[in-house]
Amino acid sequence: MKVSVITVVYNGEEFLDECIKSVISQDYGDLEYIIIDGASTDNTLNIIRKYENHICKFISEPDEGLYHAINKGLELVTGRVIGLLNADDMFARSSIITEVSTAFKNDETLQAIYGNLNYIQPTNNKIIRKWTSRQADRKDLSNGWMPAHPTLYVKKSIFKKYGNFALDLGTAADYDFMLRLLYVHNIKAKYLPMLMVNMRLGGVSNGTLKGILMAAKSDYKALKRNKLPFPFLVLLKKKFAKIGQFL
Repeated sequence: MKVSVITVVYNGEEFLDECIKSVISQDYGDLEYIIIDGASTDNTLNIIRKYENHICKFISEPDEGLYHAINKGLELVTGRVIGLLNADDMFARSSIITEVSTAFKNDETLQAIYGNLNYIQPTNNKIIRKWTSRQADRKDLSNGWMPAHPTLYVKKSIFKKYGNFALDLGTAADYDFMLRLLYVHNIKAKYLPMLMVNMRLGGVSNGTLKGILMAAKSDYKALKRNKLPFPFLVLLKKKFAKIGQFL
């Protein structure tokens, strides 16, 4: 079973090397690695070229943002299962893709899997928050729960059937995508109780007060679009749920 991993990057010279190393060190034999670069102007392209023998497909050109770039990558994949790894992030260990593949092979009816994630400090990799998921259902989603998107692996057939990422929802495009799959279409997803990704803190949605407010507005739009009842209440529950990640 071929598994495809997509990394999107723009001027990511600071952490991209670690990201790529965590992918190419995976012990799974049938792994397709795709990098989509948004025409970086720093040392990003030199870092990518250093590992070009391990990268199956690579594009460097201007894009319309993160999710537009991800959608470009989705058009290139040939794997049966697809996952994303942000340019600032790292797999937790070298067996992650093997464990993902094994889960799908053990149950052919599975359409998606997800696991746990740690938020870490950018400079010293100190753990700040732990996002521990669980096996959940539509009721959990309607109560503000969501899996950690960087740990989500989905069969390519699901993308073909239900679409890629919306480009009009800003940072909530991944939330909208998960609501569409897990709430609206109720696909069969399984929780793997293991740490999958170490994710560096930062970015538009959690870096500033303005970013947090913009993200909340986009989340609300995603909830409305997917017709969850009482969307404002769900949004509040979603935000409060994050408090437990610090404990």
